[in-house]
Amino acid sequence: MAYIYVIEDEENIRELIKIALEGFGHEVSAFEAAEPALESMKEKKPDLAVFDWMLPGISGVEAIKAIRGMDGLSKMPMLLLTAKDKELDKVVGLDSGADDYMTKPFGVLELAARVRSLLRRGGKDIGAEGDTVVCGKLTLNKKTREVWFDGQKAELTFKEYELLQYLLENRDRVVSRDELLNHIWGYSYDGETRTLDIHIRTLRQKLGEKGQDYIKTSRGVGYRLVGDEQA
Repeated sequence: MAYIYVIEDEENIRELIKIALEGFGHEVSAFEAAEPALESMKEKKPDLAVFDWMLPGISGVEAIKAIRGMDGLSKMPMLLLTAKDKELDKVVGLDSGADDYMTKPFGVLELAARVRSLLRRGGKDIGAEGDTVVCGKLTLNKKTREVWFDGQKAELTFKEYELLQYLLENRDRVVSRDELLNHIWGYSYDGETRTLDIHIRTLRQKLGEKGQDYIKTSRGVGYRLVGDEQA
């Protein structure tokens, strides 16, 4: 996954962000001020940085401006967090060099989705690690059996989840109908094979309009799960 810096002076928020991003498989270093983060970047470059706007000493906006002028760091994706919610504040934040902007309070799932989007735009390859499997805008947590697409949670049945997980773990190859039936319903299953097609249809619907294209049909063979590039 990715190595991320979180710079936030409020301890509760800093720990919440750190725990949330680590839960999605990322490695996180947290700082309560910009100065030590900027020093640390000289030794170990992160893949992405999350800055609070209002910090003791150098503000998040000033820090982002400084990073944009640094060799080797100028292209790093950066997300700005702030309690300011006026349009002018957003413009100022983005003009400082931030790639994205979130106002407090914010949801953990939205934060994770914004981070994934910025990492993709930055060319970071985000695949599977630990309990979390990621493919484009699709995220599946094997420990909690929860699924999100583009930051929105998808409420799946037991079989729909099992089907999606198997397709995700075998992504970019066509999985035959027989293989899916045997794996999900068992080798002794001798019921209607249309059951698979019905589950695929409802699974696509629950992933939403954009998510439907992630599950491709290989006519007469089976199904294949793809990412953003092929959807």
